Amino acid sequence: MAPNLRVKICGITQGTQAIAITQAGADALGFICVQQSPRYITAEKIRSIVDKLPEAVAKIGVFMNADLDGLKDFVTATGLTAIQLHGGEEQDYCKELRDLLPEIEIIKAFRIRRLDDLEWAETFAEEVDWFLLDAYHPDMGGGTGKTLDWGELDRFRPSKPWFLAGGLNPNNIRAALALTNPNGIDLSSGVEKRPGDKDLDAVKALFEQLVRFRRRKAGDGSG
Repeated sequence: MAPNLRVKICGITQGTQAIAITQAGADALGFICVQQSPRYITAEKIRSIVDKLPEAVAKIGVFMNADLDGLKDFVTATGLTAIQLHGGEEQDYCKELRDLLPEIEIIKAFRIRRLDDLEWAETFAEEVDWFLLDAYHPDMGGGTGKTLDWGELDRFRPSKPWFLAGGLNPNNIRAALALTNPNGIDLSSGVEKRPGDKDLDAVKALFEQLVRFRRRKAGDGSG
């Protein structure tokens, strides 16, 4: 596990929960900007939440195959600091996005079905800042609760930092990190009561598990 593991909690819809989650230790929050999602949140509501968050916290908008000009306007209106592309966006799309929003961090998500998908991710290295690996689902873009084959990811050493996503929760996070080497983790359904309504007790439990994992990795024998 990377020593400075980024922790992203995605699917935020409520301002009070956003604040509590950052206070618990999350350094990145994700807002679903896809209208078909049960976790969808409007630009106006994102803005109202972003304005109350610490500057150091990454505010990440999650999009799928969005019109680039509309995406730029959305980012300007909301104050987002990063964009996660969770659809079928190609390298040319990412290049255009970089030109439109040069100061914005770009995360490209890949829904992994087989090892070849990991090789495909590397072809985006010049266009994006981070990769995100999620579990494949034929009908849902994310937040499915399905996990990846963590053992297969042990050999994944991309040229860019990457988030591990897909079915993570407080009960399995230590097992996932023991088998992989991500620079960040991304949780949504694993810390929810229902889509868009976060379980703050689960968020607290997540960070307790991360502390125990770090201590054990440091060699003090706890955990």
